[in-house]
Amino acid sequence: MRIKFYGYNAFLIESGDKKIAIDPGALFMYWFRFTTVIPKSEWENITHIFITHGDPDHYWHADRVAKASNAQVICNKTMVREINGKALMLGPRAKGVAFTTEFNHLNLLTVGKTIELDGMTISGLKATHGELVLKVGPFSTTVKTGPNERIGWGAIGFEIILNDKKIVNLGDTLLHEKEWKSIKQPDVLMIPIGGKVAHNTMDVEEAVQAVEVIQPKQVIPCHYNCPGLFTKSLNPADDQLFKKEVEQAGSHCKILGTGDSLEI
Repeated sequence: MRIKFYGYNAFLIESGDKKIAIDPGALFMYWFRFTTVIPKSEWENITHIFITHGDPDHYWHADRVAKASNAQVICNKTMVREINGKALMLGPRAKGVAFTTEFNHLNLLTVGKTIELDGMTISGLKATHGELVLKVGPFSTTVKTGPNERIGWGAIGFEIILNDKKIVNLGDTLLHEKEWKSIKQPDVLMIPIGGKVAHNTMDVEEAVQAVEVIQPKQVIPCHYNCPGLFTKSLNPADDQLFKKEVEQAGSHCKILGTGDSLEI
């Protein structure tokens, strides 16, 4: 199994006949660009698309990847509404909370639900997107999640069992020690660590707490030091400190730069 990282929470997982994309979003407004984080050259052969929530950096190109690949799509059922007899997903580029977009091959999850799909066992995990603090120079504003707010819409994590490997991706989430005790020693845990400033995810200290609860064999930190708005690092974090703390807790930690990969 080969896991490739593209920044934010964007991953490609290749194993056997599967090529899984997690969160095919966009570069989030750094100099007003919405460039895809997973290269277009990878889209056609993707077999499955996992969507953790509806923020642009995770979801912006999901429909385009699905159209190019005809892949199965796995997401929280809250990402879908039935409107005039059609199952419509949250519009990847729609303003606000608007259900405008058809996807083929939808597979819907809820937290605690497990499905079997194409030889994989997939379970929905508790995830809660935190409020987002946005700063531009001396000015700042806080965007809170809620029923009328796009931020964090449909948040869910995934446990994926494929070819005897257990992969856990938590998406953008705050810490849930109690709920995550049921996750048993995955082979790989992908975990956000960049919440110190933006507060939308766990920070380094909280992510270490999660590692101690979940006890994964291998940890990949993600969603930190990402470009966003007018800065190259919207959510700074000390990945070397995280690695040190994780390894003291008994797990391996692999820091991946954009385009780097890990084989397990």
